[in-house]
Amino acid sequence: MARVKRKATPARTTARRKNTRAKASAARRKSASVLDTALGAIPLSQKQWQGVFAALIIAGGLALAWTVAVAAGVPTMARHQVAVIAHDAGFEVIRVDVRGTDNLNERRVYDRVLDLEQRALPLVDLDMLREDLLTLPWVEDARVSRQLPDTLVVDIVEREPVAVLRKADRLVLVDSEGRELDVVSRKEAEDYLILAGAGSAERIQPLERLLQSAPALRPQIAEAEWIGNRRWNVHFKTGQVLALPEGERPASTALIEFAQLDGRNRLLGGKATSFDMRNPPRIYLREPGRAERALEEKEE
Repeated sequence: MARVKRKATPARTTARRKNTRAKASAARRKSASVLDTALGAIPLSQKQWQGVFAALIIAGGLALAWTVAVAAGVPTMARHQVAVIAHDAGFEVIRVDVRGTDNLNERRVYDRVLDLEQRALPLVDLDMLREDLLTLPWVEDARVSRQLPDTLVVDIVEREPVAVLRKADRLVLVDSEGRELDVVSRKEAEDYLILAGAGSAERIQPLERLLQSAPALRPQIAEAEWIGNRRWNVHFKTGQVLALPEGERPASTALIEFAQLDGRNRLLGGKATSFDMRNPPRIYLREPGRAERALEEKEE
């Protein structure tokens, strides 16, 4: 039988392989040394480390089990069971403690709670109930909390009414953002500035800035009418009307000038029924019957 002679491995190759194995071995020893050092820096015994690893394994198993349970609909059944247990133990919404309401009808809060799908106190979705309460006209903010064993506490922050919007068939309280709050009677509206004209409620804040430019006139103003979506007519409690020019700055300047003229000449309460300042610096006064009287004097 013929023998096959294997070619001898060159010495350089052998040395290179030994060097590579030595480097790999050194790297493994170094990695193990770094890990040992890091673990050693944590003040836990070997037994405690075993407990940590066991807890991690259990947590992973529970997470997997929960995922499977969700897919099988188990949480829904669990919630139902919790609701039954809570009901039997007396942890069910029976009382609602509403706080912070001066204008809001508390019955509207009770109705929202009674509409809850889940009445078991531990399972009431507080965030969802809060969002529902925020849809009520008077509610600016709300906080809902549980008070064991059977009470929901609802803290309400109400919106502040600043004016009354005149509509075709009713008077409505509005806040500084123009949000409609509640219908009021004519007598109840007497303590507020009346707004009229399409779009007037959305311009309450610019109107307030305008009126603040002449604070001496503010107590005498009964109504502000937004005309043609571009300018204001101011109605005074004397029944007289002031037509202001377009633009916030020109209107403010005209109102200040009118306040000065009134201070010198007592325009409010006088014979003129209207004042037109739409073409500054002129001011036009309308006095009923003045033309007729002038004609009569001329004929005499």
